[in-house]
Amino acid sequence: MIVPLTTGESLAQLIDHRLVEPELTDEQVIEGLELARRYHIASASVRPCDIDLAVRTLQGGSVRAGAVCGFPHGSQNTATKLYEARDLLRRGAREIDMVMAISKLLSREFQHVQMELLQMSELCHKEGALLKVTLENAYLTDELKIIACRCAERAEVDFVATSTGFAPTGYTLGDIVLMRRHLPEEIGVEAAGGIRTLDQALEVYQAGCTRIGTASTAAILDEWQARLAPPPAA
Repeated sequence: MIVPLTTGESLAQLIDHRLVEPELTDEQVIEGLELARRYHIASASVRPCDIDLAVRTLQGGSVRAGAVCGFPHGSQNTATKLYEARDLLRRGAREIDMVMAISKLLSREFQHVQMELLQMSELCHKEGALLKVTLENAYLTDELKIIACRCAERAEVDFVATSTGFAPTGYTLGDIVLMRRHLPEEIGVEAAGGIRTLDQALEVYQAGCTRIGTASTAAILDEWQARLAPPPAA
């Protein structure tokens, strides 16, 4: 059952503010992290090179510092992904956004995909961190999306995301419905890749998302607060 969003905080707690574009400067990353703190959102995801900056900037607040791993195509070897994730966790990351091995999934090497997810999940959960896995649905058939969701379920990951934002297309409502149908309730679904407006954010929430990956956090939450404000007295 989808609970109606009734406060600004309820929507803010669904948002993962994404700061992963290759051209971002340190100054721009800090501005994004301070924005995340100001709006009290759920998390902020940064590039691996920015995790120290994120942990320092977000220290003492409620926003979880996250970093991408195996980004953006999941093509790294499992050992490389594990090393990267271990280093990020040691530096203070509380969420790891890992890209599934797209080429292995397309090659139907499902055992490889499953074992990689199991190892990553064990590593993150041992350190008290969340593991979010991105499928990159733009490259997958519905059959492969379902198989990927089953692998994620067996590995007990925390979230499964639609997209990195670096593929030809991002989220679709059809993908969100499909993923929600084939994942247990305890695993969240994150819509990412192209969410820029409040209406889009509300639409994916109604479709079953429990996280929304976006760089348009301020615009979305400012409009939400405006809609929640009582009408002016006559």
